This record gives sequence, structure tokens and C-alpha cells, in this order.
Amino acid sequence: MEKYIDAFVSAFSGSLNWTWKSIIFEVPWYTNYFWGLILISLIVWLLEIILPWRKEQGIFRKDFWLDFFYMFFNFFLFSIVISGFYNLLEVFFSDLGITPKSLAIVDISSYPMWLQLLLFFIVLDFVQWFTHVLLHKYPVLWNFHKVHHSVKEMGFAAHLRYHWMENILYKPLKVFGVMILGGFEPEQAYIVHFIAIAIGHLNHANIKLSWGPLKYVLNNPVMHLYHHAKTIPEGSYGVNFGISLSIWDYIFKTNYIPEDSGTIELGFPGDQNFPSDFIHQNLYGFGKEKKDD
Repeated sequence: MEKYIDAFVSAFSGSLNWTWKSIIFEVPWYTNYFWGLILISLIVWLLEIILPWRKEQGIFRKDFWLDFFYMFFNFFLFSIVISGFYNLLEVFFSDLGITPKSLAIVDISSYPMWLQLLLFFIVLDFVQWFTHVLLHKYPVLWNFHKVHHSVKEMGFAAHLRYHWMENILYKPLKVFGVMILGGFEPEQAYIVHFIAIAIGHLNHANIKLSWGPLKYVLNNPVMHLYHHAKTIPEGSYGVNFGISLSIWDYIFKTNYIPEDSGTIELGFPGDQNFPSDFIHQNLYGFGKEKKDD
């Protein structure tokens, strides 16, 4: 029991200490996710102000400050809280003889760095795409994911508005993705993480950007807006599930972009009854299943 307590305390204090050091610039700039997130957010917000897609939408759109809080809560505060529990799982699996290489399909550690990063990016993105599909397909998971889809006006900060339970689901599956790659995370994985943050911000931004022919590979604001559409194709449980890459949607036929005016209504059926404040949104999904009106 003592080693489990030590593992929890060590991970929690380490995560807290790293975040504090990031705030006061005592970590290498290329791994400083705190100020990196702020810089990316400011750049994308400036693009929204200069090149707005929906010109009637305010600079401080509906729920701007709520989403701004979500950004830091999900990316830092909750990550610190949950870090100890993930370390407990690592120790537990180690005791069962399950190591990071137990599920390895390929060991990328000997590959050139560029190939390590590319495979790391592709595998983790597919795992997240698949997880995202599950969040829409199963009602018990959809009840948590409704928080993200309660956004009524899109902007960069909506990227990180999601129920904290999504971390509980995404994180282990992302670890599973790393285990497939031999339990190895490239030394320069921070490049992939920052690219993913930037693409996620752009996908939710009030900017009309579709990447031209690259739209079949990279997710984009036009495609992702339809993921948030209140009205989805009949018989489906969602469209355009891509995180950073759109290619999975084109491969598995879940792509859908009927037009690109950007004027569609966002949300989900019954969202008028959905909580509008942070506390109640994050309590949502634990009680009796809600019925949409």
C-alpha cells in the first residue's frame, strides 16, 4: 500500500511543481504548455478578430469566459488532480506484469526522429478519433460529451470546453496508443502536442479555413462546424469526428459538408434545458439519464 501512496503523491506533486515552474518560466520554452497555450490562444483569437467568418459574432462571443476557464481547468487543474491516479494504474499494471511494451506492435524508438513523430501523431490521432466516435455512439458517454456540444457560438476556446470525465476516457486510450508504439514517446513529442493544440483551436475558431486539397487530410473549421450542427443527417449519431486529421472521416465515410456559409445552428436537440454554468455542466451525466425535449 505504501508504494501506491508514494506513487500517487509523487505524480501529483511532480505535476503541480512542473505547472508552477512553467508559469514562472523555469522549464524549457519548448515544453512550456502553460504559456504555449496562452500564446496559441492569443494568435488564433487575433485571427478571429481580423478575419471573422461569422461577422455578426462578437469578439467576446457567447460563453467566451466560461470556455476560457474550461481551457485552464481541463488542460492544467484537472490534469494535476488526475495525474496521481494514472500513476497508480501504472504501478498496478506493473504488479500484474503488464509493461509499456506488453501491447507493442512496433517499436519506433530506433526510427528517425521525423518518422517517430509522424507515427506518434497518426496513431494517437486515430485513437482519439475512435474515442470521439464512442462518445457520440453510446448514450452514457454522450451525456458527458454534451458539455462540448452545448457551445452555441464557436470560437477557439470552445476547443477545450468538455466534461472532465472525457479525460478519464481519453487518457488511458492515448496511453494504449503509446503502448502500441512500444511504450515509447518521442523525445520531441512536444512538437506533436503543440501542433494538436493549434489545429484544435483553429478547428473551433470563427475563421473560414478549409486548407484546399489538404482538407482531405487535415481537419478544419468548415468541416468541424458541421460536427457541432444541431441538425445532423438522419440515422447518424454524428459526423466529422476528426480531431487533427480529417482523413479518418473520409476513410470511414463519416464526412459531411453540405455547404460552407457558417450560418448553421449549433448544439443538440433539447439543449435549451442544458445547464449553462460550469458546476452543473460538470455534474451532468451522473444522475438519471436526461431526456431531450
